[in-house]
Amino acid sequence: MQKTHDYGTAWRILRPESITDQIFIKAQRIRTLEEKKVSKVDEDITGEYIGIVNYCIIAMMQLECDENAPVELAADKVSDLFDEKATETKELMFAKNHDYGEAWREMRISSLTDLILMKLRRVKQIEDNEGLTLVSEGIKANYQDILNYSVFALIKLGVK
Repeated sequence: MQKTHDYGTAWRILRPESITDQIFIKAQRIRTLEEKKVSKVDEDITGEYIGIVNYCIIAMMQLECDENAPVELAADKVSDLFDEKATETKELMFAKNHDYGEAWREMRISSLTDLILMKLRRVKQIEDNEGLTLVSEGIKANYQDILNYSVFALIKLGVK
Protein backbone atom coordinates (compact mmCIF):
# COMPACT_ATOMS: atom_id res chain seq x y z
CA MET A 1 0.00 0.00 0.00
CA GLN A 2 2.88 2.37 0.78
CA LYS A 3 4.49 1.80 -2.62
CA THR A 4 1.14 2.42 -4.28
CA HIS A 5 1.05 5.72 -2.42
CA ASP A 6 4.58 6.56 -3.58
CA TYR A 7 4.43 5.28 -7.17
CA GLY A 8 0.77 4.91 -8.03
CA THR A 9 0.13 1.95 -10.28
CA ALA A 10 3.04 2.49 -12.64
CA TRP A 11 3.37 -1.32 -12.83
CA ARG A 12 0.18 -1.34 -14.95
CA ILE A 13 2.29 -0.20 -17.93
CA LEU A 14 4.25 -3.48 -17.85
CA ARG A 15 3.28 -6.29 -20.15
CA PRO A 16 3.09 -9.70 -18.42
CA GLU A 17 6.33 -10.75 -20.12
CA SER A 18 8.12 -7.75 -18.59
CA ILE A 19 6.91 -8.70 -15.12
CA THR A 20 8.19 -12.23 -15.69
CA ASP A 21 11.56 -10.78 -16.66
CA GLN A 22 11.64 -8.63 -13.50
CA ILE A 23 11.06 -11.75 -11.40
CA PHE A 24 13.78 -13.54 -13.40
CA ILE A 25 16.27 -10.73 -12.69
CA LYS A 26 15.63 -11.04 -8.95
CA ALA A 27 15.85 -14.85 -8.97
CA GLN A 28 19.03 -14.79 -11.04
CA ARG A 29 20.62 -12.32 -8.61
CA ILE A 30 19.75 -14.64 -5.72
CA ARG A 31 21.36 -17.57 -7.50
CA THR A 32 24.46 -15.54 -8.34
CA LEU A 33 24.82 -14.47 -4.70
CA GLU A 34 24.31 -18.05 -3.52
CA GLU A 35 27.09 -19.20 -5.83
CA LYS A 36 29.57 -16.32 -5.40
CA LYS A 37 28.82 -15.77 -1.70
CA VAL A 38 29.78 -12.09 -2.11
CA SER A 39 27.58 -9.10 -2.86
CA LYS A 40 28.96 -5.88 -4.29
CA VAL A 41 25.61 -4.15 -3.76
CA ASP A 42 24.46 -3.64 -0.18
CA GLU A 43 21.26 -5.65 -0.56
CA ASP A 44 20.86 -9.22 0.63
CA ILE A 45 18.73 -11.97 -0.86
CA THR A 46 15.91 -11.36 1.61
CA GLY A 47 14.89 -8.20 -0.24
CA GLU A 48 15.03 -10.06 -3.55
CA TYR A 49 12.69 -12.79 -2.30
CA ILE A 50 10.31 -10.12 -1.00
CA GLY A 51 10.48 -8.46 -4.43
CA ILE A 52 9.60 -11.78 -6.09
CA VAL A 53 6.58 -12.16 -3.81
CA ASN A 54 5.35 -8.68 -4.71
CA TYR A 55 6.02 -9.05 -8.44
CA CYS A 56 4.17 -12.38 -8.50
CA ILE A 57 1.13 -10.74 -6.97
CA ILE A 58 1.44 -7.83 -9.40
CA ALA A 59 1.67 -10.33 -12.27
CA MET A 60 -1.50 -12.10 -11.15
CA MET A 61 -3.32 -8.78 -10.80
CA GLN A 62 -2.12 -7.69 -14.23
CA LEU A 63 -3.31 -10.98 -15.80
CA GLU A 64 -6.81 -10.29 -14.53
CA CYS A 65 -6.97 -6.61 -15.42
CA ASP A 66 -8.81 -5.88 -18.59
CA GLU A 67 -6.38 -4.47 -21.16
CA ASN A 68 -8.66 -1.43 -21.44
CA ALA A 69 -8.52 -0.78 -17.71
CA PRO A 70 -6.85 2.52 -16.81
CA VAL A 71 -3.18 2.57 -15.89
CA GLU A 72 -3.96 4.38 -12.65
CA LEU A 73 -6.09 2.35 -10.26
CA ALA A 74 -7.43 3.52 -6.93
CA ALA A 75 -5.23 2.56 -3.99
CA ASP A 76 -8.10 0.77 -2.23
CA LYS A 77 -8.80 -1.31 -5.37
CA VAL A 78 -5.10 -2.26 -5.59
CA SER A 79 -5.08 -3.17 -1.90
CA ASP A 80 -8.18 -5.37 -2.33
CA LEU A 81 -6.73 -7.08 -5.43
CA PHE A 82 -3.38 -7.60 -3.68
CA ASP A 83 -5.06 -9.17 -0.65
CA GLU A 84 -7.25 -11.36 -2.89
CA LYS A 85 -4.26 -12.76 -4.81
CA ALA A 86 -2.22 -13.24 -1.61
CA THR A 87 -5.12 -15.09 0.05
CA GLU A 88 -5.72 -17.35 -2.98
CA THR A 89 -2.03 -18.24 -3.08
CA LYS A 90 -1.84 -18.84 0.67
CA GLU A 91 -4.82 -21.22 0.46
CA LEU A 92 -3.08 -23.09 -2.37
CA MET A 93 0.05 -23.31 -0.22
CA PHE A 94 -1.88 -24.85 2.67
CA ALA A 95 -3.52 -27.39 0.35
CA LYS A 96 -0.18 -28.37 -1.22
CA ASN A 97 1.53 -28.49 2.18
CA HIS A 98 -1.10 -30.96 3.29
CA ASP A 99 -0.52 -33.18 0.26
CA TYR A 100 3.29 -32.89 0.24
CA GLY A 101 3.79 -33.07 4.00
CA GLU A 102 5.65 -29.75 4.15
CA ALA A 103 8.62 -31.21 2.26
CA TRP A 104 9.94 -27.67 1.73
CA ARG A 105 11.09 -27.58 5.34
CA GLU A 106 13.77 -30.16 4.47
CA MET A 107 14.87 -28.40 1.29
CA ARG A 108 17.88 -26.16 0.83
CA ILE A 109 17.20 -22.51 0.04
CA SER A 110 19.29 -22.93 -3.10
CA SER A 111 16.88 -25.63 -4.30
CA LEU A 112 13.98 -23.24 -3.82
CA THR A 113 15.87 -20.70 -5.93
CA ASP A 114 16.39 -23.33 -8.65
CA LEU A 115 12.69 -24.24 -8.60
CA ILE A 116 11.80 -20.56 -9.00
CA LEU A 117 14.11 -20.28 -12.01
CA MET A 118 12.64 -23.47 -13.51
CA LYS A 119 9.09 -22.17 -13.06
CA LEU A 120 10.13 -18.89 -14.70
CA ARG A 121 11.41 -20.80 -17.73
CA ARG A 122 8.04 -22.53 -17.90
CA VAL A 123 6.22 -19.20 -17.72
CA LYS A 124 8.42 -17.77 -20.48
CA GLN A 125 7.65 -20.78 -22.68
CA ILE A 126 3.92 -20.42 -22.06
CA GLU A 127 4.16 -16.71 -22.82
CA ASP A 128 6.05 -17.51 -26.04
CA ASN A 129 3.20 -19.91 -26.89
CA GLU A 130 0.77 -17.01 -26.41
CA GLY A 131 -0.60 -18.51 -23.21
CA LEU A 132 -1.60 -21.81 -24.76
CA THR A 133 -0.78 -25.07 -23.00
CA LEU A 134 -1.68 -28.63 -23.94
CA VAL A 135 -1.59 -30.33 -20.55
CA SER A 136 0.29 -27.97 -18.23
CA GLU A 137 -0.79 -25.54 -15.56
CA GLY A 138 -1.25 -22.00 -16.73
CA ILE A 139 0.80 -18.93 -16.01
CA LYS A 140 -1.07 -17.97 -12.84
CA ALA A 141 -0.42 -21.36 -11.21
CA ASN A 142 3.29 -20.98 -11.90
CA TYR A 143 3.33 -17.48 -10.38
CA GLN A 144 1.59 -18.89 -7.31
CA ASP A 145 4.22 -21.62 -6.97
CA ILE A 146 7.02 -19.06 -7.39
CA LEU A 147 5.43 -16.86 -4.73
CA ASN A 148 5.11 -19.78 -2.33
CA TYR A 149 8.70 -20.95 -2.92
CA SER A 150 9.79 -17.40 -2.10
CA VAL A 151 7.76 -17.41 1.10
CA PHE A 152 9.33 -20.74 2.07
CA ALA A 153 12.80 -19.27 1.45
CA LEU A 154 11.94 -16.23 3.57
CA ILE A 155 10.75 -18.48 6.39
CA LYS A 156 13.96 -20.50 6.18
CA LEU A 157 15.94 -17.24 6.27
CA GLY A 158 14.16 -16.33 9.52
CA VAL A 159 11.98 -13.53 8.15
CA LYS A 160 8.73 -13.15 10.07
